[in-house]
Amino acid sequence: MKLLPESEKAKLAKWRETEGNNLTEVMATVKFFTPWANWTWYAAEFDGEDLFFGLVDGLEKELGYFSLTELEGITGPMGLKIERDLHWTPQNLATLLHS
Repeated sequence: MKLLPESEKAKLAKWRETEGNNLTEVMATVKFFTPWANWTWYAAEFDGEDLFFGLVDGLEKELGYFSLTELEGITGPMGLKIERDLHWTPQNLATLLHS
């Protein structure tokens, strides 16, 4: 599975486009997850090359930056890879942060 096809890139806000907005207005339009652990990355912005801004839900929930290259490079048990949630309905970062 290609993690970020063009159709998904088009859904993401441009880099720094949501800066200064209330988190209730910033939508996570793409969701990535590990099928073998409880880690999830919610992407709201994309720089067009490699970096996302969004929410990372792993050991803790935190807003920040994460890399497409790094997500593509992660390999879990039995060769499992990070996946994109094909049935994801966009949600705002405030809801995700406090859920």
